[in-house]
Amino acid sequence: MSNACLAADAGCRGPIPDDAPVRLCAAHLGAIAEWQADHDGTVDLLPVSCRVCGSRLGVRFPSGWMCAVCEWAVGDVADGELPPPRLDVVYYLRYADRVKIGTTANPRRRFAAIRHDELLAFERGDRLVEARRHAQFSELRHPRTEWFRYGDELRRHIDVLRVGVDDPWRLHHRWRSELLAAQAA
Repeated sequence: MSNACLAADAGCRGPIPDDAPVRLCAAHLGAIAEWQADHDGTVDLLPVSCRVCGSRLGVRFPSGWMCAVCEWAVGDVADGELPPPRLDVVYYLRYADRVKIGTTANPRRRFAAIRHDELLAFERGDRLVEARRHAQFSELRHPRTEWFRYGDELRRHIDVLRVGVDDPWRLHHRWRSELLAAQAA
């Protein structure tokens, strides 16, 4: 195997680093890294928090920044003439040893009216999804309410909804930003 940079035909005589993944000198490896960063972006902290989801993690491109969580272009503004998109969610609120399964398009306002200890999860869906969950967990239901015993079957369902989700609110913000982005397109 030759010790010459693969760009030797172009006159390169630079030494190849011992740990180089391909036979290129440091200068040519650097040029490839810069090209890749321009093409695919560089993950970095955003200069300001994302206005849509609040994340600080971004991807820097030569053309600007994009939120790494919700993919909102930093600096873009939603069309103020368009009504905000409706995002219906099924929510799971815990209070003591019970869980309320309900639906809303405005969770912050709704939760302010419900005594609870913890938001366990969100699931995208409207009253049809909520009705399916009420039927699915009917054996755990407190009669004539939307409250359920926090039994194993319900706990497993909520655990599935929480996979990869550290904070249900961040997931809700991402869904909302996706709808805003689709609306603006």
